Amino acid sequence: MMKRYNIYNKVLGLALAVLTFTACSDTWDDHYDNQGEDMNDCSLWQAISQNGNLSNFARVVQACGYDKALGSSQVFTVFAPTNDNFSAQEAEELIQAYNAEKGKVNDDDNTVIKEFIQNHIAMYNHSVSPASNDSLVMMNGKKVTFSSNNFGGSTITNSNQHYNNGILFTIDHKAKYFPNVFEFLRKDPDLDSIGNFFYNSRFYRKEFVPGRSVPGGLIDGKTFYLDSVFVQQNDLFDYLYADLNEEDSVYWMVVPTNEVWRELIEEYQPYFNYDNQVKYRDSLAYTNARLAIVDGTTFSRTLNTDVHLTDSALSTSACETYLSRQYYWGSNALHYYQYGGISNGNTKKPYGPQGIFNGTENVICSNGQVMKTRNWNINKLNTFYQWIIVEAEDQGSIKDVSKEENTTTHDMEGTVTPLVRRVLNDNSFYGKVWGDAFVEFEQSKTTVNHTAIFNIENVLSNIGYDIYLVTAPALANDSNATDIQRLPMKLRCTLGFHDQDGNVKEEILQSAITTELDQVNYLLLAEDFKFPCCSYGLYESEPQVTLTVQTNVSPREQRNREFTRTMTIDCIMLVPHGIANITDGRFVIAPHGDGDSYYWLMK
Repeated sequence: MMKRYNIYNKVLGLALAVLTFTACSDTWDDHYDNQGEDMNDCSLWQAISQNGNLSNFARVVQACGYDKALGSSQVFTVFAPTNDNFSAQEAEELIQAYNAEKGKVNDDDNTVIKEFIQNHIAMYNHSVSPASNDSLVMMNGKKVTFSSNNFGGSTITNSNQHYNNGILFTIDHKAKYFPNVFEFLRKDPDLDSIGNFFYNSRFYRKEFVPGRSVPGGLIDGKTFYLDSVFVQQNDLFDYLYADLNEEDSVYWMVVPTNEVWRELIEEYQPYFNYDNQVKYRDSLAYTNARLAIVDGTTFSRTLNTDVHLTDSALSTSACETYLSRQYYWGSNALHYYQYGGISNGNTKKPYGPQGIFNGTENVICSNGQVMKTRNWNINKLNTFYQWIIVEAEDQGSIKDVSKEENTTTHDMEGTVTPLVRRVLNDNSFYGKVWGDAFVEFEQSKTTVNHTAIFNIENVLSNIGYDIYLVTAPALANDSNATDIQRLPMKLRCTLGFHDQDGNVKEEILQSAITTELDQVNYLLLAEDFKFPCCSYGLYESEPQVTLTVQTNVSPREQRNREFTRTMTIDCIMLVPHGIANITDGRFVIAPHGDGDSYYWLMK
């Protein structure tokens, strides 16, 4: 069973009406008026434009059209860099950069507005006292440290200047802009490939936030805005369970450079070859090959403390509990999207020689860091190249059973009835049967061989699977099972799958494979089998891949009590080739060639 994702929309806007980032000396009403303060009887824009030492800042504000907002009745707090360390040349460069983007991008995407203008303006009144030591959310959503004499690393040279629509501070340098993790993906030319994927319009969009926008009045009963603020929405954040643009969170993200990205796409693309009848096959192939790269690359620092990271790293795509691993992966021993740990040895620890953080170039962002790498240490066996475990007792696993016509009613009736059998904790096979349950196909007719067809979903194409059929002994359900009930099985197994044109193909994997008496049997049906087409991520009413299991017992063998025609099926397993074997009747996940494995067994 693979982990399924529901990509859904989240509102990522900031609820500024309940912000608690103001200085301790402010009251709620202080955010909106200056009652009780020594207030200058003019607007913020008038104060800025009339201050000769703020002329360079004023030029940029006016060129970008923010003189209208700062001259309106809307309340702001402004941190204006003085001319001492903000030159006329710097101002002119910003104006030219603004004009170069004007008309080509939305105002909220204009680099100068977002990274300079809005980086120096906060909505509402925010004053300081000698004891202030807090943070402030700016119009661009950035959280900036704010104390009595410091604003984001710049020294405050004049503070708490009250005007009729806000408060003015002057600072000795322009405030530095820190992109968040998401924004940085589009800023570094080494990361164009992953940046273009994240900013693709099929995932990325903007949503208007009235509470952070500047209203200018009413026209025909509807509010018009002097400045409209939008927030970034991205469905990939939900897929990764990581809001990479959220300023209140701290994320690390391992990011491949363009060269590594191209190499991974070349390797992964064949794994997502959908047949020609699949709707949107090209789009699915494009998207899933790239999701295979980014899934498991994001890490919340809330879960990954410095102490934890010395041993292992848990990505936001991982399952934290045994129960969730059992539900999503089919076994609580599978640790997808988790890296390091005792079982993987020192070399696989996050900072070890083969660790995912080894050799990364770390770039500090406003909400964490981007960890650029030219040495990709995230193994596909730990992410998308997963075991597929089809538990016979799970709903939807059984597609059909063999049927014969009832000579009286002329209805088609099953020759067997699937019955779920539980392995109790006092049974010697408890913990040895997957999920401690299996299906017994009870015979309604003993004179014929019987068939059960199982659905298999989410297979990858052109990548090797070792295919196992796991059977349970009769003793696993009944410790007093008779000798006849305990007889071994003799089975014929046929794999059904699609070719490139969507036609159903069948291949006999085993014609007469037998089980051993009183054991959980791991029957290897095929080794390194490669499907020509994938069904990964498809929600199929008729799954492309099926396994037909049929008893193949002759009348003589039945009379001589050599084999039984009662099937007891535990599960079907498609295991990445080469990482598992059978030792002394136990199923062992053996060390893989590159050292990335789970060292786990079913006892």
